[in-house]
Amino acid sequence: MTPRRTAVALVTLALSMLCPSGCRQAPAAVSAPGASAPSSAPATVETKAEAEVAPQATMPPALVAAAEKIAAAAAGERTAWERLAWMADTYGHRLSGSAALESAIDWTLSVMREDGLEAVRREPVMVPRWVRGEERARIVAPIDRELHLLGLGGTVGTGKKALRAEVVVAPRLEDVKGLGAAAKGKIVLINQVMPPFDHEHQQTHYGTTVTSRSSGASEAARVGAAATLIRSVTARSLQSPHTGSLRYAEGVAKIPAAALSVEDAELLARLAARGPVTVELSLGAKTLPDALSGNAIGELRGRELPEEVVVIGGHIDSWDVGDGSSDDGSGCLMAMEAVRLLLKAGLRPRRTIRVVLFTNEENGLRGGIAYHAAHKAERHVAAIEADVGAGAPRGFGIAGADEAEIKAVQAYAPLFTALGADALEAGGGGADISPLTADGVLSLGLHPDVSGYFDLHHSEADTIDKIDPEHLERNAAALALMAYILAER
Repeated sequence: MTPRRTAVALVTLALSMLCPSGCRQAPAAVSAPGASAPSSAPATVETKAEAEVAPQATMPPALVAAAEKIAAAAAGERTAWERLAWMADTYGHRLSGSAALESAIDWTLSVMREDGLEAVRREPVMVPRWVRGEERARIVAPIDRELHLLGLGGTVGTGKKALRAEVVVAPRLEDVKGLGAAAKGKIVLINQVMPPFDHEHQQTHYGTTVTSRSSGASEAARVGAAATLIRSVTARSLQSPHTGSLRYAEGVAKIPAAALSVEDAELLARLAARGPVTVELSLGAKTLPDALSGNAIGELRGRELPEEVVVIGGHIDSWDVGDGSSDDGSGCLMAMEAVRLLLKAGLRPRRTIRVVLFTNEENGLRGGIAYHAAHKAERHVAAIEADVGAGAPRGFGIAGADEAEIKAVQAYAPLFTALGADALEAGGGGADISPLTADGVLSLGLHPDVSGYFDLHHSEADTIDKIDPEHLERNAAALALMAYILAER
């Protein structure tokens, strides 16, 4: 398999791992701190106090003690939030190839050293360097109105002159093919609606909607379109367009592509239903030569089996809008904070817990691929990724293991009840750890409440003020506890 096909296969696998973003999950109770762990077995206890204590009675005493120490270490803490705020305010967004990303990586390394992590280092990774440039769109007929848009990551530009063309509308990605000759030379608008969050099934509908973004440009090019606009992949909008990567298909013309705010996509669709609509589009995007970046790594070395590793982390890069606090500064600070909490609690695990802050998840997955290439020969016993924001803790999704292994991890749920993170569900993992998952490594994804995540995702609204300090800290504590359990087993 060629390197390109290998990368595409890994990206495809990575997308399939994002259960909070696309998979239909079985209903799971969201336990508040202090609530009893959910169980399908008949109740055998008489009081709430007994219901809280009884499940942990079957847990190894050392793990019960560790859970208590981690919860105590996290109580009242704001360290993770203060650090995330400092990173967000100082460096802002962190697009691959930018100076801001490299400075943020250097800062995380200095913080991990100050916290007492071992083997702190930067492992080099070459990353793509896409630059947005100036961009603008407006309706020129039958009305004159500016549009709110963001070019999709990796799009080609429109050239020196703006592109002016009539708009044709496809309600869904699968409707583009049916436009046929009517799309030739036109701008295709894919107005695919993302349904509201399904609280009962914890379903975001992202996985079934994002294909309009990732594949829309190539599908429109196949029918001769000059450019494509997509409705932003979000269920709620305040005139806020959402960017994200597209994937140009091999052998198909590359046409300019951008995302409109939900409101503007609806406006165009209404106008087009009444008669011809013309839009002028200008995208100054370009792709420069690859740039040197790196994965930031630090370790809490194991006391007995240091060569066996539990990876925890998120991705340090972000899109060039907002400050990337939800996606995925929070995941990185959770991982760093998890190890700091273990050190604060005086807990050193049997195996090594390795923090990995992956570079270039958003538009290349180069960090995850490079980490796997450098470390695939090592003994990874588990990997945990945090990349769906910092909502109230819920639990973890579990993938890359057989049913018995999943049930073995689920048996530890009572230890997470005090943190509100005892929903341990099948289906998880993450994009950056997907190469490890493909190797059969037990893989987990941190699953906080994601009901509002895609309101912020890849938009100017992804800023530090949306992060709740207590939620961030309790998620970090849950990550610390899970990593410790898997490192101790």
